[in-house]
This record gives sequence, C-alpha cells and structure tokens, in this order.
Amino acid sequence: MFGFFESEETKRLKSHIANLGALAKVDGHLDPSEMKFIVAIGAKHGLKADEVRGLLSDVKLKAPQLPTNDAERFDQIYDLVEMMLADGIVDESEMDFCINMAARLGFKKTVVGVLVRKITMGVKDGLSRDNIRQEAQALLNY
Repeated sequence: MFGFFESEETKRLKSHIANLGALAKVDGHLDPSEMKFIVAIGAKHGLKADEVRGLLSDVKLKAPQLPTNDAERFDQIYDLVEMMLADGIVDESEMDFCINMAARLGFKKTVVGVLVRKITMGVKDGLSRDNIRQEAQALLNY
C-alpha cells in the first residue's frame, strides 16, 4: 500500500535486492552465504534484515528498476556477480543470469559476456571494485 510513496531510489534498491534473490535461487536453492550477502547489501543501503528477507520471500524475476547512471549500473552488475560467487560454486545458469541481467540493465549486448567474466575474474583475483570498474570502463567506454 505504501509502495506508492517510495522514492525512485528505494524502488531501484528493492528491485536490485529482488534481482540478487532471483540469481541466488536460479540454482534451485538459497544458500545461507547468499542470504548473508544479500542482507549485507541491503544493510549497506539502509534496509533492515527483515525487510530484505521479506523482499526475498516472494521473488519473481521482473523488469528491473533501471539505475539512473553508469556507476549505479556497474555497481548492480558487480553485486550480481559477487552474489554468483558467494557460495563458491559458479553454476552456468547463474552466469547466464548475470549476462542477461547486464543486458537488461542497459549494457551493450556485444560486451555483456566479457563484462561479467571480467568482473568475475577480478573478484576471484582479489581486485578492488574500483580497480575492476577502471578496467571495465575501457571496455565499455562510459
């Protein structure tokens, strides 16, 4: 009922949390490490753990509330990739989901696979988000 009064930023955050939940469930279950990661993302943006769990209880993949700038788009796909890696197992359906979400977030279809793999390798190699962003900027030209 009160969703009507939510700010666009809050709607985007809830959409992002729902996208993370959809990714976490794409392999058939929500791993505790994935739940912990999603709750931490929500908390970083001011949502309580119960609010995040409530959003995840009825996750359906829907059109995301698109970010308003390139930095937000990158942060959302970065979080999705970190979510994919949270349980230590990269399922092909999770990789496909991230690539699909990158395209839905507005990244060029010609680079989404390379982008997701570049973020994946950067996270696995222990690079910072900013370092990965800088490497990705050359690829994306934004």
